Amino acid sequence: MEQPNCPQDATHADPDPAYTSDCQARVAFEVLANRWDSVVVYTLGAAGPMRPRALVARIGGISPKVLNDSLRRLEYNGLVERRTYAEAPPRVDYALTEAGTALLVPMRAMGAWAMRYKDQVLAAQERSEARGRAPGGAADTA
Repeated sequence: MEQPNCPQDATHADPDPAYTSDCQARVAFEVLANRWDSVVVYTLGAAGPMRPRALVARIGGISPKVLNDSLRRLEYNGLVERRTYAEAPPRVDYALTEAGTALLVPMRAMGAWAMRYKDQVLAAQERSEARGRAPGGAADTA
C-alpha cells in the first residue's frame, strides 16, 4: 500500500501536501495536542529531570492532578520516562526520553512561528468572533 503524500521535513515542502488521516506526521501533533503536554516537555527540556512537585512550582498554573495526567500521557507516548528511586521516603522524577528531547527542536520552531504570527492569529479570531463566526458555529453559505 502506498504511503500518503506527507512532508518529511520543512526543507522539502511539497506544494500539495496531502495530510490524510493515516499520515505519519500527524503523530507529532497528536502527542502534544493537550494544552499542558508541550509545556511539560519544554520545562523538562529546559530544566532537566524533575520531581512532580518541582514541576508544578516551575510551570505555575497547573494543578498536581493535571500534571499527573499530562505526565502519564507523555510517558504513554514515549516522550518522558518515570524514574523511581529506592529511598525512604520513595522518590520519583521525570526526564525526557530521546524522542522527547528530539521534539524540542520543532517545538522551538513552532514557538518562533507563534511569536511572529500571534498578533495576526488573534486579530483573525477577533474578526471572526465579531461576525459571530467562532469555531463550531454554522458555516457561512453566502
